[in-house]
Amino acid sequence: MATLKIENLHVEVEGKPILKGVNLSISEGETVALLGPNGHGKSTLLNVIMGHPRYKITEGKIFLDDVDLTNMTTDERARAGLFLALQNPPEVPGVINSDFLRAAVNAKIDEHLSTYKFYKLLDGAVKEVKMPFDLATRALNEGFSGGEKKRNEILQLIMLQPKIAMLDEIDSGLDVDAIQIVADVIKNEKAKGHGFLVISHYARLFDLIQPTRAIVMINGRIVLDGGVELIKRIDKNGYEFIKTELGIEIAKEETNMNTVSIGSCAVREVTKK
Repeated sequence: MATLKIENLHVEVEGKPILKGVNLSISEGETVALLGPNGHGKSTLLNVIMGHPRYKITEGKIFLDDVDLTNMTTDERARAGLFLALQNPPEVPGVINSDFLRAAVNAKIDEHLSTYKFYKLLDGAVKEVKMPFDLATRALNEGFSGGEKKRNEILQLIMLQPKIAMLDEIDSGLDVDAIQIVADVIKNEKAKGHGFLVISHYARLFDLIQPTRAIVMINGRIVLDGGVELIKRIDKNGYEFIKTELGIEIAKEETNMNTVSIGSCAVREVTKK
């Protein structure tokens, strides 16, 4: 069974510390919900695990199957079995979606799939995410709606079959039907033994995918690791209990942390403006 293991991870961006000693272990077959207010390091953690060059690891290690990934490039980590669905997938003019997927799949399995085998796989994946097949023949994400971009991320997940998949707000911008489709894919992949680390600010997705664990990140550290009851408690009461019960000051100022539910913290930065 594959296990992603993070040991004492410290990360900075342009000299500013973001992650301050993260320890985390996720095994295949687990679905872990990653919670926390905006600006506390959740997306940074996923990007660092995937090898984003903007982030500098100053201390700590990242392992997958006891293989040290810490100094590997992003493509090497992908071949090892990691996958990251982006919060804001970029548009890539001139690169055809299906060509990108075929190159990625061939690199992952280290062989050259025949045209027939590839398009058979692609057709099945497109049907699973209920996406029009013509999107697979257009430039990567170019002109796609927000929801289409997110479905395309899930399409990549199905095609690449990672050991551990990380999803950064995959449900944002999706309507109710699309969220159900995404949830069904996650459950199907989980049944195959794949592991998931999922960021969402909305309890609805977690209700659908039924995580096995929930972890809470505050001030660049994981402060709680427990059952799904954490999701319900935070959605109902916000994060104030972390301060009152654990004595942890939450770095970002909130007018009333009792009013910050999983959903409201997602839109806080917008409403401030």
